[in-house]
Amino acid sequence: MTLTSYINLYEVLQNDTATKKEKRDFGLQKEMKNASSFSKLIAWQERIMLVCQKPFLSDTILEYLYKITFVLVLISFVAGFFSGSMLLSYSGKEPVNIIYFLAMVVVLPLFTMLITLFSMLQANKKHDIWVDISSTLWLEKILSILPNQKNVKMDILTKNPLLLNWTIIKRSQLLALFFSLGLLLSLFFVIVTKDIAFSWSSTLNVNAKEFYDFIYTLSFPWRAYLPSAVPSVELIEQSHYFRLGHRLNAEMVQNASKLGEWWKFLLLCTLFYALFLRIVVYSIASFGFQKALKKSFFSLDGVKELLFDMREAIVSSNALTSEKRFISTSLEEMDKVEMLNKQYDVIQGWSLLTSQIKEINGFMKLESSLVFGVGGGNSLSKDTQIIKESFGEVLLYVKAWEPPTMDFMDYLDELLPCVDKIIIYPLGTQEEEYLSKERFIDIWERKISALNNEKVWIKR
Repeated sequence: MTLTSYINLYEVLQNDTATKKEKRDFGLQKEMKNASSFSKLIAWQERIMLVCQKPFLSDTILEYLYKITFVLVLISFVAGFFSGSMLLSYSGKEPVNIIYFLAMVVVLPLFTMLITLFSMLQANKKHDIWVDISSTLWLEKILSILPNQKNVKMDILTKNPLLLNWTIIKRSQLLALFFSLGLLLSLFFVIVTKDIAFSWSSTLNVNAKEFYDFIYTLSFPWRAYLPSAVPSVELIEQSHYFRLGHRLNAEMVQNASKLGEWWKFLLLCTLFYALFLRIVVYSIASFGFQKALKKSFFSLDGVKELLFDMREAIVSSNALTSEKRFISTSLEEMDKVEMLNKQYDVIQGWSLLTSQIKEINGFMKLESSLVFGVGGGNSLSKDTQIIKESFGEVLLYVKAWEPPTMDFMDYLDELLPCVDKIIIYPLGTQEEEYLSKERFIDIWERKISALNNEKVWIKR
């Protein structure tokens, strides 16, 4: 299930020229009979698109979305890298305050992810305030005015609020993920190329013990496995920086080599809060997008009609010569057979295997040179071939306890012009020695009597 299939189905339905019979024939194919409605839509779209002219609408839209996404991802990554580089900028005179970097890799991701989760709960609404203020939406509007972009028809997405909201949510998480990758790369670059002294400083009245508790809480995902990546109280006390004058205090200068140990903690904070949790939220957004996409398939104009045409039978005939149309008649006028002949030109069984038909023939002591199983798991083309091979007098077994379906009536309609006589034999179960109950035969009689065709008889 992809956005390509959704757009292709939209294009197919917009330019639908298929007849109801073609849709019905497609629905009667063996692989389609037990398929889900969604599978039928996908298969129909794939079949029609084979004969459509390129370029497809999906090619144009997806190419546009790819360009927009690529530009936004590149901007996000570069913004993340330069943001991290500026936050970790070290002149050699003053230590780098980790508070700013922690705000970028912990506080900001948690805040935006919380907003994203709230947006997911509101995504089915026509106007989601979080989507409306999304930077990805406005950046896309700005980029859409670029040359050769104005002619791209985005109605397929914009007029479906559910799909549009989930598209924006998923893309925003992708951009945030690449922003975090930029931050991670900048951290690696600074650590490898510079000898940085980290510190922490805040106007708030926070002592070393309180700050340690805060750091210890942030370290809960890895502190049991990597205790060396959790700053000690001693390190926190030594790295506490006060902006008084233009000189560092002597103790901080003496412990400058230890102040670089903060990089392990900062690295794991970036990996867990900015990357791992973002990947989790992105996965949730992808799952929600897929559900919204599947739901959107059934909201397309023309889908309900298409599925209805696939399910509902059409009474038609392939006869080369004109014939009497079916009109109702009374049960008293229904032609019935009390005794069967010993031999028939063709014996068929509706939803029965050939082996089952031969077993029934042996029990009934009937003979025929041609024995066919029709309906059931047969494909439409196979049943059509059997009809072409049928002639003369046909005995047609049916399961009496299963009422006649529209599929059966369609088959009977197509078989009539090719044969001289059809005797329908409602069978009971093997345990009942194939004797049917009267109430089942009455149902078949009422249905068959509506044909008012002298070629059709029923065995009582």
